Amino acid sequence: MAVLKMNASASNSMAGRWLSIVGIGEDGIDGLSPIARRLIEDAELVVGGKRHLDLADPLIQGTRLPWPSPIDEAYAQILARSGEAVVVLASGDPFHFGIGKQLAALVQADEIACLPQPSAFSLAAARMGWALQDVTTLSLHGRPFERIVPALQPGARILALTWDETTPAKLAALLSERKMGETRITVLERLGGPAERIRTARADSCALDAIDPLNTIAIEVMADADAPIVGLAPGLDDALFESDGQLTKREVRAVVLSSLAPRRGELLWDIGLGSGSIAIEWLLRDPAMRAIGIEANADRAARAARNAASLGVPQLEIVEGKAPDALEGLPAPDAIFIGGGLTDGVLEVAWNALKPGGRLAANAVTLEGERELFAGFEAHDGSLSRIQLVRADTVGSLHGWRPAMPITHWHVVKS
Repeated sequence: MAVLKMNASASNSMAGRWLSIVGIGEDGIDGLSPIARRLIEDAELVVGGKRHLDLADPLIQGTRLPWPSPIDEAYAQILARSGEAVVVLASGDPFHFGIGKQLAALVQADEIACLPQPSAFSLAAARMGWALQDVTTLSLHGRPFERIVPALQPGARILALTWDETTPAKLAALLSERKMGETRITVLERLGGPAERIRTARADSCALDAIDPLNTIAIEVMADADAPIVGLAPGLDDALFESDGQLTKREVRAVVLSSLAPRRGELLWDIGLGSGSIAIEWLLRDPAMRAIGIEANADRAARAARNAASLGVPQLEIVEGKAPDALEGLPAPDAIFIGGGLTDGVLEVAWNALKPGGRLAANAVTLEGERELFAGFEAHDGSLSRIQLVRADTVGSLHGWRPAMPITHWHVVKS
């Protein structure tokens, strides 16, 4: 493996690392360290976006490779140069919503040298006077726009990387629709360079023009009292979900989520998806959560997809089909919820698919469903309980208690 040439101040830990990922800011080569400059000068191949290659132009002596579309078509060309001096140029910090993650999946860490610059988040926080540890940071670049919804908490400060110059207006419209029109939106363009510009407007009157495609947004959330906030606790208000009546009610939902005991990055199967409330609340626990909903009714599947987008988890995967046949070929789950359709051997198939240490929770309201749950309880142990909800309701001109159908709830951990 070739050893990159560096000046005397280079750390010994950089030796032998053929792939260098160099962060470059809007100030171009003026903001680069001597080591970063030398890496670019000595590189036999320099890869980057057109903007990055233009910024580093005075230093580049080797072959240039602009990122193609799709970008992964360049990976083979980079790997073909293994052992040679290769530099990949990136914006700011390459390992913060940058190309670093993709390259590290292809090249061993001890073959990579990374020289980051301040990220767009760091620069934006500095301009706003915000402590970065107190700010929610996320990217809307190449990701579903709705994923910002869970972060829209009253009083929250958010920094978001954008897709292009259209993102601020789209965000302003979303905030206004969600009764957050007083929210302050600050658009920070071309941070760190001579063309830097910062402008602020209210969401409900945002009319900023000629926005540069390279921008970051700072958001200070102000919400009306009746704004549809996606709360942080399980058991969201039922009114947040579009439903045809096939909805696990919020009190029961909180119990089910407790039984499922979500852990970061896990996969849930929601069998009998209905309105999608269990899978949606599972996904809301952490951005790394995954969920597959299985639903035989096409209208309900479409409704669940709308609910997922509205509540900020459009990554919900929906399989239209009837269990157990629709479960075939799905990746093994860490947790399973069965909210309906316990017949036809669904419980047995689900149990066999569940990973060791996985959690299964199931609800039944019919005697036939209870029979299936009791059989599961006898076979696998766990905890069997009865949930009874009684709500206040009108009785003529007065009020009284009106009971809902009792729910039998079983949950178990697979050993």
